[in-house]
Amino acid sequence: MSLFSIERRKVIVDHARETGRADVTELSKLLKVSAETVRRDLTTLEKSGLLRRVHGGAVPVERLGFESDLATRSTRMIEEKSRVAEATVKHLENAEAIYIDEGAIFQLLADRLFPESPTTVVTNSLAIAVSLAGRPNIEVISLGGRVRAKTLGAVDFWAVEMLESMVLDLAIIGANGISVQRGATVPDAAIAEVKSAAMKQSRRSILIADHSKVGADSFVRFASLADFEMFITDDGVSPEHADELRASGLELLLA
Repeated sequence: MSLFSIERRKVIVDHARETGRADVTELSKLLKVSAETVRRDLTTLEKSGLLRRVHGGAVPVERLGFESDLATRSTRMIEEKSRVAEATVKHLENAEAIYIDEGAIFQLLADRLFPESPTTVVTNSLAIAVSLAGRPNIEVISLGGRVRAKTLGAVDFWAVEMLESMVLDLAIIGANGISVQRGATVPDAAIAEVKSAAMKQSRRSILIADHSKVGADSFVRFASLADFEMFITDDGVSPEHADELRASGLELLLA
Protein backbone atom coordinates (compact mmCIF):
# COMPACT_ATOMS: atom_id res chain seq x y z
CA MET A 1 0.00 0.00 0.00
CA SER A 2 1.40 3.39 -1.00
CA LEU A 3 1.97 6.06 1.62
CA PHE A 4 0.36 9.47 1.72
CA SER A 5 2.79 12.27 0.93
CA ILE A 6 2.96 13.43 4.56
CA GLU A 7 3.78 9.88 5.68
CA ARG A 8 6.37 9.50 2.97
CA ARG A 9 8.07 12.74 3.96
CA LYS A 10 8.18 11.68 7.60
CA VAL A 11 9.98 8.50 6.54
CA ILE A 12 12.46 10.60 4.55
CA VAL A 13 13.23 12.92 7.47
CA ASP A 14 13.56 10.02 9.93
CA HIS A 15 15.87 8.20 7.51
CA ALA A 16 18.02 11.30 7.01
CA ARG A 17 18.37 11.88 10.74
CA GLU A 18 19.22 8.24 11.40
CA THR A 19 21.81 7.81 8.64
CA GLY A 20 22.93 11.41 8.21
CA ARG A 21 21.78 11.61 4.60
CA ALA A 22 18.75 11.20 2.33
CA ASP A 23 19.89 9.63 -0.95
CA VAL A 24 17.44 9.89 -3.85
CA THR A 25 18.17 6.47 -5.34
CA GLU A 26 18.08 4.71 -1.98
CA LEU A 27 14.83 6.40 -0.94
CA SER A 28 13.22 5.65 -4.29
CA LYS A 29 13.79 1.94 -3.68
CA LEU A 30 12.79 2.15 -0.01
CA LEU A 31 9.53 3.98 -0.67
CA LYS A 32 8.79 2.28 -4.00
CA VAL A 33 8.24 5.59 -5.77
CA SER A 34 10.02 7.35 -8.62
CA ALA A 35 13.19 9.33 -8.12
CA GLU A 36 11.32 12.43 -9.29
CA THR A 37 8.74 11.95 -6.50
CA VAL A 38 11.56 11.77 -3.96
CA ARG A 39 13.14 14.93 -5.38
CA ARG A 40 9.84 16.79 -5.06
CA ASP A 41 9.53 15.61 -1.45
CA LEU A 42 13.07 16.77 -0.71
CA THR A 43 12.33 20.18 -2.19
CA THR A 44 9.20 20.46 0.00
CA LEU A 45 11.14 19.39 3.09
CA GLU A 46 13.89 21.92 2.32
CA LYS A 47 11.30 24.70 2.09
CA SER A 48 10.00 23.55 5.49
CA GLY A 49 13.50 23.89 6.95
CA LEU A 50 13.89 20.19 7.75
CA LEU A 51 16.46 19.21 5.12
CA ARG A 52 18.97 20.88 2.85
CA ARG A 53 19.40 19.68 -0.72
CA VAL A 54 22.84 18.44 -1.76
CA HIS A 55 24.03 16.61 -4.87
CA GLY A 56 22.15 13.30 -5.07
CA GLY A 57 19.86 13.92 -2.12
CA ALA A 58 19.70 15.96 1.06
CA VAL A 59 21.10 16.19 4.59
CA PRO A 60 19.29 17.08 7.84
CA VAL A 61 19.71 20.73 8.80
CA GLU A 62 21.27 19.83 12.16
CA ARG A 63 24.28 18.48 10.23
CA LEU A 64 25.03 21.98 8.93
CA GLY A 65 25.60 23.87 12.13
CA PHE A 66 25.12 21.51 15.03
CA GLU A 67 26.51 18.20 16.24
CA SER A 68 25.14 15.18 17.97
CA ASP A 69 26.91 14.16 21.15
CA LEU A 70 29.49 11.39 21.40
CA ALA A 71 27.04 8.91 22.92
CA THR A 72 24.64 9.39 20.00
CA ARG A 73 27.40 9.12 17.41
CA SER A 74 28.65 5.93 19.00
CA THR A 75 25.36 4.18 18.19
CA ARG A 76 25.13 5.23 14.54
CA MET A 77 26.53 3.26 11.61
CA ILE A 78 28.77 1.16 13.84
CA GLU A 79 29.40 -1.50 11.20
CA GLU A 80 30.47 1.05 8.59
CA LYS A 81 32.64 3.01 11.02
CA SER A 82 34.27 -0.19 12.24
CA ARG A 83 35.25 -1.16 8.69
CA VAL A 84 36.75 2.28 8.11
CA ALA A 85 38.69 2.08 11.39
CA GLU A 86 40.01 -1.38 10.49
CA ALA A 87 41.13 -0.19 7.05
CA THR A 88 42.81 2.89 8.51
CA VAL A 89 45.00 0.86 10.86
CA LYS A 90 46.48 -0.87 7.81
CA HIS A 91 47.64 2.46 6.37
CA LEU A 92 49.62 3.80 9.32
CA GLU A 93 52.81 2.45 7.72
CA ASN A 94 55.78 3.19 9.99
CA ALA A 95 54.43 6.35 11.60
CA GLU A 96 56.01 6.90 15.00
CA ALA A 97 54.05 10.04 15.94
CA ILE A 98 50.33 10.05 15.08
CA TYR A 99 47.58 12.58 15.63
CA ILE A 100 44.16 10.99 16.20
CA ASP A 101 41.13 13.24 15.92
CA GLU A 102 38.06 13.27 18.18
CA GLY A 103 34.85 11.35 17.49
CA ALA A 104 33.27 7.91 17.53
CA ILE A 105 35.06 6.59 14.45
CA PHE A 106 38.39 7.58 16.02
CA GLN A 107 37.53 5.77 19.22
CA LEU A 108 36.97 2.64 17.11
CA LEU A 109 40.35 3.27 15.50
CA ALA A 110 42.03 3.64 18.89
CA ASP A 111 40.45 0.36 20.00
CA ARG A 112 42.31 -1.36 17.15
CA LEU A 113 45.67 0.30 17.68
CA PHE A 114 48.29 -2.17 18.95
CA PRO A 115 51.63 -1.06 17.45
CA GLU A 116 54.58 -3.44 17.47
CA SER A 117 57.08 -0.60 17.92
CA PRO A 118 57.00 2.48 20.18
CA THR A 119 54.41 4.99 18.95
CA THR A 120 53.42 8.39 20.24
CA VAL A 121 49.73 9.22 19.91
CA VAL A 122 48.67 12.85 20.15
CA THR A 123 44.96 13.48 20.53
CA ASN A 124 42.53 16.17 21.58
CA SER A 125 40.02 13.51 22.66
CA LEU A 126 39.90 12.79 26.40
CA ALA A 127 38.08 9.52 25.71
CA ILE A 128 40.79 8.29 23.35
CA ALA A 129 43.60 9.42 25.66
CA VAL A 130 42.10 7.44 28.53
CA SER A 131 41.54 4.33 26.41
CA LEU A 132 45.15 4.31 25.14
CA ALA A 133 46.92 5.25 28.35
CA GLY A 134 48.97 2.31 29.59
CA ARG A 135 48.70 0.30 26.39
CA PRO A 136 52.02 -1.38 25.41
CA ASN A 137 54.20 0.56 22.97
CA ILE A 138 51.98 3.67 23.11
CA GLU A 139 52.85 6.98 24.70
CA VAL A 140 49.86 9.34 24.86
CA ILE A 141 49.97 13.11 24.68
CA SER A 142 46.61 14.68 25.45
CA LEU A 143 46.11 18.21 24.17
CA GLY A 144 44.91 20.79 26.66
CA GLY A 145 42.20 23.38 26.12
CA ARG A 146 38.50 23.98 26.48
CA VAL A 147 36.77 20.60 26.54
CA ARG A 148 33.67 20.40 24.39
CA ALA A 149 30.90 18.62 26.29
CA LYS A 150 29.44 16.91 23.22
CA THR A 151 32.61 15.17 22.09
CA LEU A 152 35.07 15.46 25.02
CA GLY A 153 37.50 17.08 22.60
CA ALA A 154 39.89 19.88 23.57
CA VAL A 155 39.90 23.00 21.39
CA ASP A 156 40.94 26.69 21.31
CA PHE A 157 44.40 28.25 21.40
CA TRP A 158 45.81 26.00 24.15
CA ALA A 159 45.42 22.93 21.93
CA VAL A 160 46.71 24.77 18.87
CA GLU A 161 49.80 26.06 20.73
CA MET A 162 50.69 22.55 21.85
CA LEU A 163 50.41 21.24 18.31
CA GLU A 164 52.59 24.02 16.92
CA SER A 165 55.55 22.70 18.93
CA MET A 166 55.25 19.16 17.49
CA VAL A 167 56.49 17.34 14.41
CA LEU A 168 54.12 14.51 13.49
CA ASP A 169 54.35 11.73 10.94
CA LEU A 170 50.63 11.31 10.35
CA ALA A 171 47.37 13.09 11.15
CA ILE A 172 44.16 11.09 10.94
CA ILE A 173 41.36 13.61 10.56
CA GLY A 174 37.58 13.59 10.37
CA ALA A 175 34.99 16.03 9.04
CA ASN A 176 31.25 16.65 9.26
CA GLY A 177 31.02 17.48 5.57
CA ILE A 178 33.14 16.26 2.66
CA SER A 179 32.69 17.47 -0.90
CA VAL A 180 34.83 18.25 -3.93
CA GLN A 181 33.38 21.75 -4.12
CA ARG A 182 33.83 22.75 -0.45
CA GLY A 183 36.52 20.36 0.80
CA ALA A 184 36.44 19.21 4.45
CA THR A 185 34.11 21.18 6.71
CA VAL A 186 32.97 21.25 10.36
CA PRO A 187 30.31 23.18 12.31
CA ASP A 188 32.64 25.26 14.50
CA ALA A 189 35.70 27.45 13.90
CA ALA A 190 37.42 26.22 17.08
CA ILE A 191 37.25 22.63 15.82
CA ALA A 192 38.52 23.68 12.40
CA GLU A 193 41.52 25.45 13.92
CA VAL A 194 42.71 22.35 15.79
CA LYS A 195 42.32 20.12 12.74
CA SER A 196 44.21 22.61 10.58
CA ALA A 197 47.04 22.82 13.11
CA ALA A 198 47.35 19.04 13.34
CA MET A 199 47.55 18.74 9.56
CA LYS A 200 50.09 21.57 9.29
CA GLN A 201 52.41 19.84 11.77
CA SER A 202 52.10 16.42 10.06
CA ARG A 203 54.03 15.01 7.13
CA ARG A 204 50.96 13.08 5.95
CA SER A 205 47.24 13.47 6.49
CA ILE A 206 44.49 10.89 5.98
CA LEU A 207 40.79 11.79 5.97
CA ILE A 208 38.36 9.21 7.35
CA ALA A 209 34.57 9.26 7.71
CA ASP A 210 31.50 7.15 7.13
CA HIS A 211 29.66 7.68 3.84
CA SER A 212 26.94 9.89 5.34
CA LYS A 213 29.43 12.78 5.46
CA VAL A 214 30.12 12.62 1.71
CA GLY A 215 28.36 15.24 -0.39
CA ALA A 216 27.43 17.33 2.64
CA ASP A 217 28.76 20.74 3.64
CA SER A 218 29.09 22.08 7.17
CA PHE A 219 29.80 25.65 8.29
CA VAL A 220 33.61 26.08 8.41
CA ARG A 221 36.09 24.80 5.84
CA PHE A 222 39.44 23.66 7.26
CA ALA A 223 41.07 21.84 4.33
CA SER A 224 40.74 21.06 0.66
CA LEU A 225 40.63 17.44 -0.42
CA ALA A 226 44.03 17.92 -2.07
CA ASP A 227 45.52 18.37 1.41
CA PHE A 228 44.94 14.66 2.12
CA GLU A 229 46.90 11.78 0.66
CA MET A 230 43.90 9.47 1.01
CA PHE A 231 40.22 9.37 1.97
CA ILE A 232 38.95 6.20 3.64
CA THR A 233 35.21 5.69 3.85
CA ASP A 234 32.78 2.77 3.69
CA ASP A 235 31.29 1.24 0.56
CA GLY A 236 27.91 2.87 1.19
CA VAL A 237 29.07 5.97 -0.69
CA SER A 238 27.12 6.47 -3.91
CA PRO A 239 28.84 5.63 -7.22
CA GLU A 240 28.33 9.24 -8.32
CA HIS A 241 30.13 10.63 -5.29
CA ALA A 242 32.89 8.03 -5.56
CA ASP A 243 33.50 8.94 -9.22
CA GLU A 244 33.52 12.65 -8.37
CA LEU A 245 36.04 12.18 -5.56
CA ARG A 246 38.36 10.08 -7.73
CA ALA A 247 38.08 12.57 -10.59
CA SER A 248 39.34 15.28 -8.23
CA GLY A 249 42.61 13.34 -7.90
CA LEU A 250 41.96 12.11 -4.35
CA GLU A 251 42.90 8.51 -3.58
CA LEU A 252 39.68 6.90 -2.37
CA LEU A 253 39.55 3.67 -0.37
CA LEU A 254 36.20 2.01 0.24
CA ALA A 255 36.13 -0.28 3.26
